[in-house]
Amino acid sequence: MNLLPHPRSLIRRPGIFLLPEGDWLSAVKIVQIKSRSRRKEAQAESKTRQRLLTSSPTNHPEYYTLTISKSGIEIHFQKTAGVHAALATLRQLFREYGRKLPCVEIRDWPDFARRGLMLDISRGRVPKLATLLDLAEKLADLKINELQLYTEHTFAYRKYKAVWQSWGALTAKEIKILDARCRELGIDLVPNQNSFGHLRQFLEHPQLRKLAEISGPYEDAGGEFVRRPTTLAPNHPGTLPFLRGLYDELLPSFSSGFFNVGGDEPWDLGRGQSQRLCERKGQGRVYLDFIKQLHREVLGRGKTMMFWGDIILKYPALIRELPKNMIALNWGYEADHPFEKEAAQFAKAQRPFYVCPGTSTWQTLIGRHDNALANLRAAAKAGKKFGAIGLLNTDWGDGGHPQPPAVSWPLFAAGAALAWNASALDEKILARVLSREVFADATGKIAAAALGLGFVHQKLGVKAVNETPLGTVIAAPKPAARELFCRNGLKWFARIPAEKVRATMAEIQKQRRILAQAKPKSAAGNRLAWELDLAARMAAQSCHFMRWQQAVAAGKSREAKRLAQQGIHELQKLEKDFNAHWRLRNKATPKHSTPFLRWRMADYRRGEWR
Repeated sequence: MNLLPHPRSLIRRPGIFLLPEGDWLSAVKIVQIKSRSRRKEAQAESKTRQRLLTSSPTNHPEYYTLTISKSGIEIHFQKTAGVHAALATLRQLFREYGRKLPCVEIRDWPDFARRGLMLDISRGRVPKLATLLDLAEKLADLKINELQLYTEHTFAYRKYKAVWQSWGALTAKEIKILDARCRELGIDLVPNQNSFGHLRQFLEHPQLRKLAEISGPYEDAGGEFVRRPTTLAPNHPGTLPFLRGLYDELLPSFSSGFFNVGGDEPWDLGRGQSQRLCERKGQGRVYLDFIKQLHREVLGRGKTMMFWGDIILKYPALIRELPKNMIALNWGYEADHPFEKEAAQFAKAQRPFYVCPGTSTWQTLIGRHDNALANLRAAAKAGKKFGAIGLLNTDWGDGGHPQPPAVSWPLFAAGAALAWNASALDEKILARVLSREVFADATGKIAAAALGLGFVHQKLGVKAVNETPLGTVIAAPKPAARELFCRNGLKWFARIPAEKVRATMAEIQKQRRILAQAKPKSAAGNRLAWELDLAARMAAQSCHFMRWQQAVAAGKSREAKRLAQQGIHELQKLEKDFNAHWRLRNKATPKHSTPFLRWRMADYRRGEWR
């Protein structure tokens, strides 16, 4: 049976049950296990049901049993969340078998109470409401029960239209519609507003520049690149009033009892307005004091605060000073991230925490699925071992977010499977479920290509943190800009032999041919297939650009000219196709996501990339 997440216990029985036509859910008998005595009565009704309801954590709020016999369907549950989980399983069975359901006995419950996905909506892509509603529908059937939309400046704050207008923003009305639908699906839509670092767009606003720790660009500690101001000065008297204004406008649109204030990577902390304060008290103490101030604001608004745990982990002695009713989000995105070591610190301090791995799709265009799958598994294992209350899979958009959702779906599904059952992820079932639940493609070709493309980068023979050359070569910023994301892209050609570049391009084309054989049965499936092919075309242009760089470096002017002409032609087509597709799924314009296409065209025309 192709079920994802895979149930704890699944026993096939002979026979089938034929669902009635029309409202087939009316044929399902749903019974709540209200008390221990009632449970005993239910067990006495049949030996089958007795076997299902013993030796299992029936007090778990999402515990359920699903029994399909020749005579009907029964669901037994403890809390409403268990009904959501059982119906998600039943819907998958219906899509797998149609009206002729196999007889089966399932008992099931999750490893993590909170199973989430966090989608970046601040780096270039702000999805339309319809896109987010479709995402929530699909996530619910994978038993995801938490959704966060990572927000820096892309909520439609009334006072700051000048900040978000060119990016697009979700309005309060749209959030309320999404929130209501998520509640119906058993998903908690958690508000997310970074409140310390990562606020460049706000801090470039003339009225808010005074709140920046540093008001202008500054060189990083290693001198490799210049960062832009991104961090609020924790000791400026206007900082908390600014955040209060954001919270008071944002939070009423959400029904969730949680609020993620971010707080990760305040890179410039202690370099500007708070320098003397940090020298006197210590940077860790200044950070903790500000996080506590945010906690008081959140608590005063009736919410439980979440925050990213990266900075407090640098000061282990301070973890015990965190308020006990805030939740640390322990993130890390490499296959070898030390989740066990870090989770152990939160567990030892008796502070609630999540483990937060990622999809590894950002700065890759088509993914690095080998890293992502290892990262997801490591997080799930450590989280289960040390008692994490949640697993939040993260999908970032560094470098303008050019990669489409189709690239991330294999990892959304894998993360959902591991968040429910940390020790059970079968990649063969993963492909089959993606074909059925997401791509609507009976041929399985879209899923095959989506998974295959995520391993193509291995043929280049190089590794880097948070990127692959397939993502960063084409998207590299102009060197003079000294931007952070994709900054290594223009250097890769000197490290990768030409034969490996050609072999990688050939593998991309092979996966595109597989994709072309797909026959999706829905408009959504066709759209995802098209997105995936567009991402593959962009990745192929990273290979093409490296071939051109190598020709220029070797003084092969005729070959370089030919490659430049081909590259310009393909990049023009890519820009046209990217722009045409953008409005189907996203708000505003793609101008923050695709400037690199014109940068590379300019490089080709100029004959050099420095």
